[in-house]
Amino acid sequence: MKYVTGKGVTQDDEDAVRRCRLAANKGDAAAQLNLGLMYEKGQGVTRSDKKAMRWYRLAADQGVAEAQLKLGMMYVTGKGVTQDAKEAVRWFRLAADQGVAEAQFNLGLMHGRGQGVTQDYTEAVRWCRLAADQGVAEAQSKLGMMYVAGIGVTQDLKEAVRWYRLAADQGVAEAQSKLGVMYVAGIGVTEDHKEAIRWLGLAADQGDAEAQFFLGTMYDTGQSVTQDYSEAHKWWNLAASTATGRTQFLASKSRDFIEAKMTPQQVAEAQRRAREWKPKVPGTK
Repeated sequence: MKYVTGKGVTQDDEDAVRRCRLAANKGDAAAQLNLGLMYEKGQGVTRSDKKAMRWYRLAADQGVAEAQLKLGMMYVTGKGVTQDAKEAVRWFRLAADQGVAEAQFNLGLMHGRGQGVTQDYTEAVRWCRLAADQGVAEAQSKLGMMYVAGIGVTQDLKEAVRWYRLAADQGVAEAQSKLGVMYVAGIGVTEDHKEAIRWLGLAADQGDAEAQFFLGTMYDTGQSVTQDYSEAHKWWNLAASTATGRTQFLASKSRDFIEAKMTPQQVAEAQRRAREWKPKVPGTK
């Protein structure tokens, strides 16, 4: 499919669609998948989820795993089709049985939620582990959470740390945050506030509200960092602006409490830092 990828020829979306359609109409499964992708993206055609769905189904019926995954996603979201969790599970399973990691992870999530299938935490762990073993960062983070809580597995805090670290190394903010908190409290690891600061900082820089809250606390108390009320205020202010529930409540209360101890100049500096803060994409400076 050179015209789809642009390899070896000048990229020409309309010609790619024409050639792809000719092959797809003859039953070429790869062409059917590519045509589905083009309709989903609006590449060389008017974007249409319904038409994408039609071509994905033809490819999926021929056993194309990526098309089966796509069908599962569309049934979950209701894109181009009536939302149907049971159908999503069916297609995810077909793709997962072929070793598609993303399908395995989605199947794990659906077993954990009881979405389209009877809730089964053991099955959720099994599918998440298969995806995690293939390097799916979100699955690794999910496994970490399950080992912390003892959901579908025997609680094992060291194993939780292992999975969180794998996900954190791939830039998953939630995993970085959880790992940071575990280092703060010495849960599953030796207590190490410098490591906590490192992981909480990485997560906070991506906008993780929980990490921002804990980082604010460490700057307030001067745990392994130079005490800095303006920096604490900044992180609590940022957390309070995006968090929900208990984290939002604690962040806003902490910010207001520390503000009473600060000079007007320190408050102004904290507010300036918060205004100028921008989330960082993992791997960028």
